[in-house]
Amino acid sequence: MAETWQARAEAKRSAILAAIPEEWLIKNPPIEEQVDVTGSYVHQFLSKREIEITETSADDIVKQTVTGQWSAEEVTRAFCHRAALAHQLLHCLHEIFFDAAIADAKALDAYYAQHKKPIGPLHGLPISLKDQFHVKDVETTMGYVGWIGTFEGKSGTGKEKVFESEMVRELRACGAVLYCKTAVPHTLMSGETHNNITGYTLNPKNRNLSSGGSSGGEGALIGIRGSPLGFGTDIGGSIRIPAAFNGLYGIRPSVGRLPYEGMANSMDGQNSVLSVVGPLATSIPSLRLVFKALLAQKPWLHDPLVHELPWRSEQEREILELTGRIGDASKVGKLSFGVFQTDGQVTPQPPIRRAIDTVVHTLEALGHDVIPWTPPAHKPLLDEGLKTWVYDGGLDVRSAFELSGETMIDQVAFFKKLDKEYTASEIAATNVKLRQLKKEYMEYWNGTAEKTSTGRPVDAVIAPLAPFPAARPGLYPYYGYSTFVNVLDYTSVVVPVTTVDKHIDEVDVGYESLSEMDKRVHESYDPEIYHGAHVSVQLVGRRLQEERMLAIAEYVGQAIGR
Repeated sequence: MAETWQARAEAKRSAILAAIPEEWLIKNPPIEEQVDVTGSYVHQFLSKREIEITETSADDIVKQTVTGQWSAEEVTRAFCHRAALAHQLLHCLHEIFFDAAIADAKALDAYYAQHKKPIGPLHGLPISLKDQFHVKDVETTMGYVGWIGTFEGKSGTGKEKVFESEMVRELRACGAVLYCKTAVPHTLMSGETHNNITGYTLNPKNRNLSSGGSSGGEGALIGIRGSPLGFGTDIGGSIRIPAAFNGLYGIRPSVGRLPYEGMANSMDGQNSVLSVVGPLATSIPSLRLVFKALLAQKPWLHDPLVHELPWRSEQEREILELTGRIGDASKVGKLSFGVFQTDGQVTPQPPIRRAIDTVVHTLEALGHDVIPWTPPAHKPLLDEGLKTWVYDGGLDVRSAFELSGETMIDQVAFFKKLDKEYTASEIAATNVKLRQLKKEYMEYWNGTAEKTSTGRPVDAVIAPLAPFPAARPGLYPYYGYSTFVNVLDYTSVVVPVTTVDKHIDEVDVGYESLSEMDKRVHESYDPEIYHGAHVSVQLVGRRLQEERMLAIAEYVGQAIGR
């Protein structure tokens, strides 16, 4: 009798747990007994030294490892231990390769001992990866049962033993230590992370809520400090959603800034709205660290879609001078921001509105411009963008499910209902319409120069990332606030602002819904359930403005005390 998909999934699930050293196994309490597993809860399983290491930001870790003050092995072991705890509490890991990581860390220490210098700017820094990255001797399932024991669903190739994604090669060249790959929703097309192998990935701050998706394993792992920094991907919000839900900083760069070459994907070959890769971490300096390190590897020489754009310090310096953090005092000026309160389709829940108000009031008190952001309607952008994700009528993802016969989770079950495959002419028409919409939005942004006191168009837009602080399981119906950025290919950085306070963020009494979708979002908010959850906003900049947007996000984060 052939093995069932359920048995294959269970075997894989057991293998992940079996890769955790026995002395690191713990009892997972019921959610109702322990909602928040961050901080003091997870500390009870760690030594003081492990807590010190794992609660140090990535940029500060490398200050210790590149000078030989901390050994790569000690740092790696600490994060392996905390990642093991994270998986047991949150279901956030797809692949564990701690032994290989420790061996790599020992090799880094040996190199430093011999040469008295680090291998690169990320020497000894543990980095986690979303399970789209190929790592030698490590499986990539991307949440599909049918991919277990294969290379992207193809058996007998042996490619998984030797092949690595381009960014993996570059991270190793910088001295990073790779030790685990994190959970994703199968298909990657969900803001919640759920699949038939690892189950539902929980939010460490509030296990009644989602960790986000599709890089939800990354969000959960970094949120509980089981990783100092990790990489996700984003085609509709999949870096920013987990960053926001877990109180992290995360950047969605524009297409062509960082290498995507050699990664697994869904619907590969759809080029109208491309997925991008980017980092999530606990601080902006950490994001800047890895961004600069990767660009120094000249990825445009190995990925044909990467622009030849080295790190542009002058863009960053401009923001630093305007905000008075460096340079001549005579150059200190002001920034201008647009504030996007609502897209008119779904109203953000009370905690999101309070977070936006907090940012606005802080910036205004510092003397910066904040003007209403009233762009061309977002609905046409979203409607055209949605077409690009169903060009093939669901053929690619359905074929992945057919390999094992597994059932789709409810969040992506819409792929079963698709029956239309777009023609070349229809795809071309969509691309033309997208170009027209981008042009219209571009000119609106240009026109804001007439409304600011700086004489420049707004420097960034303060906007919701999702209409809620985090999704309740099975209740993520609307992606409009994240996907418009992808359709426009803008740069966006998530900034954590506050946490939900049930005494302040009360339900809107007598609220009149804008639509059925708006009603669903409104009714999903419960202050008791959400109490203590992270609340974030996104700062949106124009295309290919990563240096500027990281500098602006750092300034805003510091201004609001984050």
